[in-house]
Amino acid sequence: MKGIVDSTLREGEQTPGVIFSLEEKIAIINFLELLGIEEIELGIATKYDQQLPLLIKSCRTRPGQSRLALWCRCKPDDIQYAAELGPDVLSLSIPASDLHITEKLGKSRAWTLNRLSASIKQARALGFHTVSVGLEDATRADEDFLLQLVSTAARTGADRIRIADTVGIASPNAISTLVQKIKKHCSLEIGVHTHNDFGMATANAVSALEAGAHWADATVLGLGERAGNCRLEEITGYLALGGDRRPYHIKHLRTLCLTVARAAEREVPPNHPLVGESIFTCETGLHLQGLNINPATYEPYEPEEVGISRKLLLGRKAGKKAVRHRLDALGCTMPEEKTEQTVLHIRDQAARSRRPLNDEEILAIANNHLPTRFSCPHNS
Repeated sequence: MKGIVDSTLREGEQTPGVIFSLEEKIAIINFLELLGIEEIELGIATKYDQQLPLLIKSCRTRPGQSRLALWCRCKPDDIQYAAELGPDVLSLSIPASDLHITEKLGKSRAWTLNRLSASIKQARALGFHTVSVGLEDATRADEDFLLQLVSTAARTGADRIRIADTVGIASPNAISTLVQKIKKHCSLEIGVHTHNDFGMATANAVSALEAGAHWADATVLGLGERAGNCRLEEITGYLALGGDRRPYHIKHLRTLCLTVARAAEREVPPNHPLVGESIFTCETGLHLQGLNINPATYEPYEPEEVGISRKLLLGRKAGKKAVRHRLDALGCTMPEEKTEQTVLHIRDQAARSRRPLNDEEILAIANNHLPTRFSCPHNS
């Protein structure tokens, strides 16, 4: 595996209403590099984007480990302009499905093959070190024609094929099968660009990597058109903590996501995977019992690894062991015969309040049930 291509500044900014300032883009790039993302797609090679030259200049004037990429149509003027900007990777894009070729462009398969070949040759003549070919709507393309495009890309000098699941219709099994077929057909690097229309973008990207793909596109918070894309925080978190144990510096994930959320005027849901502030908050009695003994019983990784704190709450679902453990931590000794009454009282008050109880409320309930010979700190 080669790594992750972040497309927040290209695909992510295609989210309706999302516009990043130059300063915001630079801040996002800084955090992506701290995270260890291997390649960053800065935008689209077009003179209409007046920020792009300034952004590339800024990236070139400071040390950075990430390779810089530009997305580009297979148009001679666009390719020429991209060469003037000088990214490390040129990501050419061309339709692969008949729906896009005939309905959107009004062209033919023969035109598509010729245009792709000419574009790759032009990019090579202009000195691009890495040429990636994005096959738009690849998951709805005729398979024989898709492989013709792959063969053309390989024969004319491309380095990478990027399979785009443009409308998010692939399943993990389907994307894995497609990756494996392309791997047998050519020796190029393979990347995937997955959309989240059916909620499977991250799963599809992970499946593609497990099937032998080298690259997976992602955007922070899954920003993108319609339902968005593979979420960068999910795939890097999984690869660092649950999959390949790749050395991404995930302590920067939450700050990156909050930075993008502010810039995009979005909220990070409290239960958002890996970065939501409440993902390590637990109120269920049976789970609290396990967490108090060994957090690994109900947590896949330590909350500190992603900059979040564990919160164990007592409420309507509290159990005896969890209550006793909390009272012990608060310095309150509760006789066994009084524990059940205390638990029922805690559950009842939490149900009426429609929320978990705080420590002061728990101590107040405990004191109401304690015999005078037992000591329990009074709530303030």
